[in-house]
Amino acid sequence: MRLAFAFGAASSMLLAGAVSAQTETEDTAENEAVERIQVTGSRILREGAIAPSPVTVISGEDLVNTGAMNIGEVLNKLPALATTFSLANSGRFIGTAGVSLLDLRGMGTDRTLVLVDGKRHVASSPGTSSVDTNTIPSAWIDRVEIITGGASAVYGADAVTGVVNFVLKKDITGLNVSAIKGFADNSSYQNEKYTFSYGQDFAEGRGNAAFSLEYNSQNSLNSLDNPWTATSYAAFPYAVATGQARPADQVDSEAFPDRITLPNAGYYLISNQGTVWDPFTGDILGLFNSDSSMRDVYAGPIDDGQFCASPGCDFLNLRQYSEIQPKFERFNYNFKVNYDVTDDLNAYFEAKYSKTEGENIGQPFFRFYSGANVIQRDNAFLDPAVGALMDEMDLPFIGVNKMYNDIGRRLEENTRETTRFVVGLTGDISDDWSMDLSFVYGKSEIERVNAANVILANYANAIDAVFDDAGNIVCRSEAARADGCVAANIMGDGAISQQAIDYVTTTSIGTSEIEQTVFNATFTNSAIYELPAGMVGFAGGLEYRDESSVTIEDPFAKTGATFFNALGETDGSYDVTEAFFELSVPLLADVFLIDTLVFDTAVRYADYSTIGDATSWKLGLDWTITPELRARFTLSEAIRAPNIDELFSGQSQSFAGVDDKCKVSELDLLAPEGRAIRAANCAALGVPADFDSNYDAATLETLVGGNPGLLPEESKSITAGIVYQPEWLEGFSFTADYWEIDIEDTISGIGFQTIIDRCVDSPTGVNNQFCALITRDPATSEITLIRGFALNIARSLNSGVDFEFGYDFDALGGRFNTSFIGTYLIESKDYPFQDEPDNFTDFQGVLGDETWQGSISIDYKYNDWVVAWNTRFINGVELYSPTSLAANPNPSNEMRYGSYFITDASVGYNFENGVGLKLGIDNLFNRELPGTTTGTGAGSAIYDNIGRFAYVQASYKF
Repeated sequence: MRLAFAFGAASSMLLAGAVSAQTETEDTAENEAVERIQVTGSRILREGAIAPSPVTVISGEDLVNTGAMNIGEVLNKLPALATTFSLANSGRFIGTAGVSLLDLRGMGTDRTLVLVDGKRHVASSPGTSSVDTNTIPSAWIDRVEIITGGASAVYGADAVTGVVNFVLKKDITGLNVSAIKGFADNSSYQNEKYTFSYGQDFAEGRGNAAFSLEYNSQNSLNSLDNPWTATSYAAFPYAVATGQARPADQVDSEAFPDRITLPNAGYYLISNQGTVWDPFTGDILGLFNSDSSMRDVYAGPIDDGQFCASPGCDFLNLRQYSEIQPKFERFNYNFKVNYDVTDDLNAYFEAKYSKTEGENIGQPFFRFYSGANVIQRDNAFLDPAVGALMDEMDLPFIGVNKMYNDIGRRLEENTRETTRFVVGLTGDISDDWSMDLSFVYGKSEIERVNAANVILANYANAIDAVFDDAGNIVCRSEAARADGCVAANIMGDGAISQQAIDYVTTTSIGTSEIEQTVFNATFTNSAIYELPAGMVGFAGGLEYRDESSVTIEDPFAKTGATFFNALGETDGSYDVTEAFFELSVPLLADVFLIDTLVFDTAVRYADYSTIGDATSWKLGLDWTITPELRARFTLSEAIRAPNIDELFSGQSQSFAGVDDKCKVSELDLLAPEGRAIRAANCAALGVPADFDSNYDAATLETLVGGNPGLLPEESKSITAGIVYQPEWLEGFSFTADYWEIDIEDTISGIGFQTIIDRCVDSPTGVNNQFCALITRDPATSEITLIRGFALNIARSLNSGVDFEFGYDFDALGGRFNTSFIGTYLIESKDYPFQDEPDNFTDFQGVLGDETWQGSISIDYKYNDWVVAWNTRFINGVELYSPTSLAANPNPSNEMRYGSYFITDASVGYNFENGVGLKLGIDNLFNRELPGTTTGTGAGSAIYDNIGRFAYVQASYKF
């Protein structure tokens, strides 16, 4: 990937050209007007390419000339962007499969503002402002600008961490078609991309019209189909894994960890066949065969009561239910036209239609130690030998833990259709004043189809099978038989009939509609007033925006009658009217150590229908020390209004993986003082002193929803940087920018584990707000429900330094273009409660918040040949935060991942007739995934889980 370095909207090569042109103008034609351009991070037109804020610019060509499936995958490789939503991990949540959202600085996709040509774009995720990059026409991208600092005052709310602005080519002329087909070396994974673009001038060059078509697709990739991700792992207590006790004086040593992760291991308490357990003791009795007979479960000597790792043990490899790449398909249609209605005014119109289809195949329906999943003694499908065992043990029924692979894996298909229209008028309204008047309307329509969704009542009736008087196997309930009940045999993998599957399953459909309307009027004057040091520049205007989002869930599924989550519905909207202005004031010029000194400021006032008034502002200083050296500084305050989902979403059922801290096994991990407090609180909650259960090995039910009382988030940002472009080394450029983003009143849900911990570890007893959110079964003492909702309670503080080097030069008969981009993360602090300044976790250096990231690119052009090389670097990461390690310094033998290097390379040839051919290989050296990860987590998706991937590209231009 070739990264262009920019001080504004130009690459290092373009910048050198701009400087040369400016010098020539000064020397030879002082009376001619100097062209002013709009600079990234500002709406003011200025002389030269001078950015007042830190900016990274990537050319459109670099985005499309890779084997990556879409532009989001390419952008997520940049150090400034986190892989929160990539194709590999987009299926982590309901309704998100296939979506590609950008997360600047890893501080949340809702805090990154995505623009197209500086204008708002309709969201793709219901209830949010997050834009799916799949909706943007990749063939027309001229460049992508990534801006940190002061962006909210210039571009509007949601730019708390910054802006990603996609700048499209204005005039498209000629034909441009391309086709890319790629194949993985490790598996059957393939993808393909096709683009068609055609445009031409009309009316003697006064107008230009163009349209484009794009198609992308990839097949899904299951974990078992890639050798890197096929192996199942499980973590065992040290004594179980090693067969020997841990030395008493080494309990905190990494050499003797609490748990050791072993390969070829997993749960043996559940299976695809059905694992039988005694409902009165919890003991495992056996495992069903395909003919419904039963055999013993073999766990072997490496057995901790849940997992086994012994050779031949009967573990379930849950990775068979994990897709590390989703099935994905994208269609994108675009049309644009602009026309010079006068010599000074240009009218423009844009229209687009985008459709994406993303598929997520998850685990099947399952039952794990469920008291409702039992087989009665008189079940008609019961094997006689099993019945005899039940009689011998005096069991009226037996429990079954099962993954219902024979019913079918749960399938989610997400279809997103986006339409967007832009119409506007731009140009000069006088010698000094320019304007841009625009209207934007966008709509996203989303359909989520969930197949193989089990109807719980039908399932309960179906498994309660008996013989009728005629000797036929039927459902016991006469009412259920009257409603079409089909008896189901769940004893054995594949034992259930297709008729029974049809009876117990349904397909649930949820829909969402997002609408956005934006009116904007911007006026600029780059020479509104003359000072001794130069001209004062001004930009200002008004904007009105209306946002709405409606989500309607399946009428049957939302009642909780199916295995699928009972999701709440959302119907919310808001509007905001904004006024903004920006000033660029030259303070000094042509004095010692000050070539120019320019003060920048911006203010944006917003009136929301939900939260009322809000103001963002920015102060900046742009100091050109010498023509070779510049320094730039910004101080800004931004706001993010709570989005529709955070305000208005209905209560929805969800599930969370948590540990019940009242278990004896958890109490035993505490020091005496902490144990005494927790034991007293657990007793006050009615939990017996000897309570211990593995019920929390499965996820527990939670209830989440919106909060209409939320306030806006507020952030303060600081940037300070230098720009160096030496005259003695032509083609070289260097930038270094320090950035700090401090967000207060962060909208955050309290973590469900935090709710449990704060309830049972409270030194003042259980009469607190956290215990009130937890419901326990009075008979079993097990947690049955945890409630949670968003609050303005948290704080986030991130800071770091961005580095960029660029050096372009002639050598070996051709042209080299080289670049390095890197980020050093200084801190990534998360305060769960902002009023507790000493209570924070610094995730710097932890997976997802890497300390060092970098990318070096080398392009070499020789006549019609183009060779490209890119190596990306990620330093080693910890898998546990400092806070968790302070409490337990050696939880696992897998504590960290080492440094990671991955290289992409390509070679291409452009024929004189316009035909181009390219061969590329991503992950050239087949760099494997680190550790045991599948590369599908929010942080671990930074690692490639496809492996060596070769692609060929054919293109034609004229």
